[in-house]
Amino acid sequence: MKNSDFWRNMENEFGSRYSHVLADSMSLTELDSLTAAEALNKGVKPKMIWEAICRAQDVPAERWLGVDIEPKDS
Repeated sequence: MKNSDFWRNMENEFGSRYSHVLADSMSLTELDSLTAAEALNKGVKPKMIWEAICRAQDVPAERWLGVDIEPKDS
């Protein structure tokens, strides 16, 4: 998962504003109590962060992969 995929999933699941508030303020016990923003800055894999947020926020497992994106036309 790329950082851009992480942020797309965050914004789709939590909204464009709240996703950034959540990433900056919620301590993730699975990640040594780092926030998502801190973990990204430390080089933690975005997928690990995304899954930790999903578990902490009780996001149903069927939404962990995010929304499907239509391929761009060539």
